[in-house]
Amino acid sequence: MKKIIFILLNLIIAFSNVKAQNGINFNKMYSAGGKLLMAVDSSAKNVYYSNVFPNQPNTSFSYLPKVKNISFQINFRKNINIEHYRYTILVDDKPIAVNKSINKAQLIDTHAGGDEEVFSSTTLGTFAIKGKVITILGYSIETPLVIDKAVFYGKSLPSAKIKAFAKRFKTDKGVDYSHIIDPKEATKLTFTEKDDELTIVKDRTDIDYIYYTSIKDKQTNKIIFESTSWQYGGIVDETNQLSPYLKFDKNIFKKSGDYEIIIQPMIKWTNCRNCDISPNEIEKYTARYTLAITLDEPRMFSGRTMLIFGIITPLLLAVIFVATLIYIKRKDAKKLAKQYKEKEVAQLQLNSVRSQLNPHFLFNALAGIQNLMNKNEIDNANRYLNKFARLTRNVLDNKELISLTEEKILLDDYLQMEQLRFGLQYKINSTIDLDVQNIEIPTMLLQPFVENAVKHGIAEKGNSGNIEINFNKRSTSLILEIKDNGQGFDADQTYNGLGLTLSKNRISLLNTIYKETPFVLDIQSDLNGTVVTITLKQWL
Repeated sequence: MKKIIFILLNLIIAFSNVKAQNGINFNKMYSAGGKLLMAVDSSAKNVYYSNVFPNQPNTSFSYLPKVKNISFQINFRKNINIEHYRYTILVDDKPIAVNKSINKAQLIDTHAGGDEEVFSSTTLGTFAIKGKVITILGYSIETPLVIDKAVFYGKSLPSAKIKAFAKRFKTDKGVDYSHIIDPKEATKLTFTEKDDELTIVKDRTDIDYIYYTSIKDKQTNKIIFESTSWQYGGIVDETNQLSPYLKFDKNIFKKSGDYEIIIQPMIKWTNCRNCDISPNEIEKYTARYTLAITLDEPRMFSGRTMLIFGIITPLLLAVIFVATLIYIKRKDAKKLAKQYKEKEVAQLQLNSVRSQLNPHFLFNALAGIQNLMNKNEIDNANRYLNKFARLTRNVLDNKELISLTEEKILLDDYLQMEQLRFGLQYKINSTIDLDVQNIEIPTMLLQPFVENAVKHGIAEKGNSGNIEINFNKRSTSLILEIKDNGQGFDADQTYNGLGLTLSKNRISLLNTIYKETPFVLDIQSDLNGTVVTITLKQWL
């Protein structure tokens, strides 16, 4: 009869190596090349595969209630050591094969699941599974404690049954578990102050791990508790084995009312091939118990005390609120006053630095005019003087901020003056995404650095001296850059000149005023020239 291949388990590691295929991980054999396949006849229905459980790592569970026969095939990639792997097969807990190795002589090449990759494959046998449980264990002799387990369940799943409820009761000597309640009679439960836990005791099965418990508040229809962590102990059943139980704090019940305790298999009912199961049939595997919970907490105060407390408490809270509000406002006012004072002091210091930069610039400019006159370059001196007059008006202006357009004009005037003296070449560039008309920066921010580049960088290079000034944008930051091809200098060394020192002090003061948009100065210099970069972070 025609066979159909079904997926047993697809681990995450499987998806990282190959496309989704039919297989089960055997001690990470999937990544190394091994996978287990099963085949059933095409008439089989209700095949629920690839069920995994958080309390059973490395275990898959396939529920096959209507399958008669099943066969297994194991595939290995061509490049692995197949002799490292062992497998055991149990039928109803009776060993059929124990710690068997793979018979390499029986391996044949195949394209497992239609893959392009070639696998070595062998069959493990065909078994009758109707009414039985077949378990396959696989491991590597290199890591024998890591065992992958596949369970094929051919019986009908037993419906979970609650054997008892037990309330834990506090006593002077500790706790008492004697409050055992028959679930047939436990339609109502009352929690007193001394009760602190409720325990559910379930009948024992070989597949307890597939059942999970949830508690639903029937008034809101919301799940308030879920767990798969069955423990064993306490009550001994008729076979002299410890029963599985689950306990939880009574505080999950926030109010009195009806609660439903639900115990059901954690089967992926939608992960099924050839399914004809109805919701009513699924329900037969589910155990439901409705409890009317009453929280009997003692009254700690009399009605009169509660009335007084209800009046005093709001008044007290109002007084605390008003006092806190006044304290916060005063604290904020002091903080603002301190910040204003710090900013005012910084502004005064900044004005002082500017007052030192202005005469420094004027002195250097007048020295330039004198130099041209001494060389009898009267025409150049006159042109220099015209540029100097407009530049002086801009420099002596008390404006704190100017636009990038105004800054470009100021730098143009200055560099044209110096071009008359030294014959240097220069460019001033700005990217098209900058609104140079409306973006403002502190006055005379770049001029001292440009002046330093002329005086100490390219003054001696004549026509071969070159300065490039760039206005750029990087996200919300404004990048101002000055490049020259001068002889360079040691940027870490302290010099006697005022221009660079005053400019560094000015940037430090600007950072005191503009704390939210810091100014970052970076100077890189070597024998090939100097690059000064000023970054105005989050300025745009």
